Amino acid sequence: MPLEEYRRKRKFTETPEPAGRVRRTARSRIFVVQKHAARRRHYDFRLAIAGVLVSWAVPKGPSMNPAEKRLAVRTEDHPLEYADFEGVIPEGQYGAGTVMVWDKGTYEPAGDIPPEEQLARGKIDVVLQGKKLRGGFTLVQTGGRWLLIKHRDEHADPSWDVDGPELDRSALTGRTLKEIEEARPGKKR
Repeated sequence: MPLEEYRRKRKFTETPEPAGRVRRTARSRIFVVQKHAARRRHYDFRLAIAGVLVSWAVPKGPSMNPAEKRLAVRTEDHPLEYADFEGVIPEGQYGAGTVMVWDKGTYEPAGDIPPEEQLARGKIDVVLQGKKLRGGFTLVQTGGRWLLIKHRDEHADPSWDVDGPELDRSALTGRTLKEIEEARPGKKR
């Protein structure tokens, strides 16, 4: 069952995260990157594949610089509803900390191989159309580890900084992590 591990790790009576379900919808080619101020800050890179968000934790965050290969640790699949989750996971709960929808958009698989097959082969090539991330990216599994790598294309930018202040607001509500933590209302973007 694709979401079994996700549900096993969470107490939905104590966390605001969505329980969700596996489903194929018109939103099936979405991606989201969530900035997660947990025990250690990281970014969660998620692609909708086969009715769930297939997920990787990227400790240093994605990069628009093709020379930077970012470690991407595969985590449990999340429900599609998680793409809009922004809030605070309470202390004592799995993944406790503040979650921001850092970027979101759609993607297209590069080439003719469906994303499910690419995932099974250990190499996924996609073209992202996000608010912050654009262009081609590869997720490749090497020796049990995954790497997230930006393609050399017109969107590549060697000077790009994931921690730049101009990028530090939610793509969903425009809020900062601190504003989300303090439950300040946001505006749909």
